[in-house]
Amino acid sequence: MGTFTKFLYDFLGQFFAGISIMLKGIWKGICELINIPAYTKVINNYKNDFSMPEWLLVGIAIGLIVLTIGLAVFLIIFTVRKYAKIRKKTIDQDAMLQEIASLNDKVVRLVKEKDEILAMKVSQLGLKPTDSPEESIEENTSEQEEKDNTNKDTRFAKLSTIDEQFVNYKIKDYGNNFTLPEFCEHFRNFAASRLHLYYTSDMMRLFISALASTKLVILQGISGTGKTSLAYAWGKFLKHDSCVASVQPSWRDRTELFGYFNEFTKKFNETEVLKEMYKAGYTDDVYTIILDEMNIARVEYYFAEMLSILEMPNKDEWVIEIVPSSWKTDPKKLKEGKLKIPPNMWYIGTINNDDSTFMVTDKVYDRAMPIDINDKGQVFEPIDMPPLDVNYSYLDKLFSKAMQEHPLSDDILAKIEQMDDYTIKHFRIAFGNRIVAHMKKFVPVYVACGGDEIAGVDYFMAKKVLRKFEQLNISYIRDEILPYVEFLEKTFGKGKMKECIDYMMRLKKLT
Repeated sequence: MGTFTKFLYDFLGQFFAGISIMLKGIWKGICELINIPAYTKVINNYKNDFSMPEWLLVGIAIGLIVLTIGLAVFLIIFTVRKYAKIRKKTIDQDAMLQEIASLNDKVVRLVKEKDEILAMKVSQLGLKPTDSPEESIEENTSEQEEKDNTNKDTRFAKLSTIDEQFVNYKIKDYGNNFTLPEFCEHFRNFAASRLHLYYTSDMMRLFISALASTKLVILQGISGTGKTSLAYAWGKFLKHDSCVASVQPSWRDRTELFGYFNEFTKKFNETEVLKEMYKAGYTDDVYTIILDEMNIARVEYYFAEMLSILEMPNKDEWVIEIVPSSWKTDPKKLKEGKLKIPPNMWYIGTINNDDSTFMVTDKVYDRAMPIDINDKGQVFEPIDMPPLDVNYSYLDKLFSKAMQEHPLSDDILAKIEQMDDYTIKHFRIAFGNRIVAHMKKFVPVYVACGGDEIAGVDYFMAKKVLRKFEQLNISYIRDEILPYVEFLEKTFGKGKMKECIDYMMRLKKLT
């Protein structure tokens, strides 16, 4: 054993002696690298023989040595810090995983507590915790008690109440016989005589034409000019108050509009918008949803699904999923958790363009009809007009008739195509088939309401196409503005495209 111990001592001694010599060598090498006296001695030995150019080379040599040493020190420090950072990240990840595991344990405990609370509530109602919603109605001798239990069992309390209200309802025919010009003037006089809201005849034509061309109308402009008031007056005029949805900055998805299913209570939190939509599905009346301050949140977030649905040409496809599955106690018009969007409902959004709001994107503008309200209406002496009962089917027929009787003329279509070509060539902006199809609805109804065809095209192009110029760098297109104005004057006639020209001149003032 003594022999092996001596062997192991000598054997390992050789190994550690090598490590010691290596470390001493590294340390000796580092000391030699930074041995400034040695460098000084070498320089002193040769300094008397150096010429001026050689002294310059000496300086370069010293600089290279200093740079090399500095780089080596930097790499060592960088490597150490990198390792420390990686090590800290690993420690943080371990702590986070431990925290997640702890939170998961808490979630499990909370779920268990929730189930216990629900079991206690169910027991208080005299039911078994395992009873399904369809089996939870107790037998009662009183008809009223049975009805109350049914209402408790449904997850759509408000919609089920509407079913009860309309159980014997029959669609009413109001015998409407007005024309579109009469309809515009009737609405204008009603707003002035009953609500003291004053709008021009042209504003009424624009508003009715916008309703004919799309289900989403955007009223925009400076604050205090009567945007929300116009939508409010429209509801009063039709004897169905507009449902006001005050948009909040926190709106992120469609649940803000329609509501959501509460897994804890097993009830659906219904919004007034959903209730109004459901009610509209029973009637042939005209209903309105006001999205007040609609751009205080991103419209394309909370209204995205509706934008896609309302664009479908077949109204039978206007269906939105409210819940993923159906219960036997669900409302009558909720088929397999889906609700058909009523065609007799319009959505009117109001917009204030200031620092507290979001910019409305092309996706929204292309599917909507914007109307600018920047001036207060002039007071006039109105004819006293009462509100009207209006059948949606009759109003829709008036719109369809106007589109058949006043289609865009071939001459106007040719000029619009020239305008499109010019805009693409000089501004790299084009408008697609969606906008042209939209125009073919808006302009004919505007003409049927008493307006001029070119004036309708002018307003439509200014609000739907030229507004895209705001996305461009104005300084780059300033030299193209006046030639574009001259093109519009030459193509459509002097003074005909007033809205477009005024818009372009406002852009020029910004350059």
